[in-house]
Amino acid sequence: MADTITVLLVDEDTEVLELTQTFLEREDDALDVETVTSAPAALEELEAASFDCVVSDYSMPEMTGVEFLEAVRERSPGLPFFFFTGKDSTEIEAVAESADITGYVQKGTGTERYGDLAREIRAAVEG
Repeated sequence: MADTITVLLVDEDTEVLELTQTFLEREDDALDVETVTSAPAALEELEAASFDCVVSDYSMPEMTGVEFLEAVRERSPGLPFFFFTGKDSTEIEAVAESADITGYVQKGTGTERYGDLAREIRAAVEG
């Protein structure tokens, strides 16, 4: 079991970033979450530091989640990559079948979503 699991969290909404970071780190104290507000900034972080997992919004202004995923896969083919999104699950499931994502969790009300995401991250990193 990893002592610390480093997660790069990408979302253009700073409030979502702060809330997600807080809840993920509460759900699993091994998670160390770094946040960035754009896919291009996330790509720079991936070049500068090592991460165990990437969690990204699906709809972002500068790059789509799929474009970001493709860029991550070029650099780190085996890095676990999750979408944490408010998009309809049928749209994400279609993307999941054609793209190489590890999984996705839908944003929503209630804190159980963060627990689900934390468990998915741990399982992907340890598995």
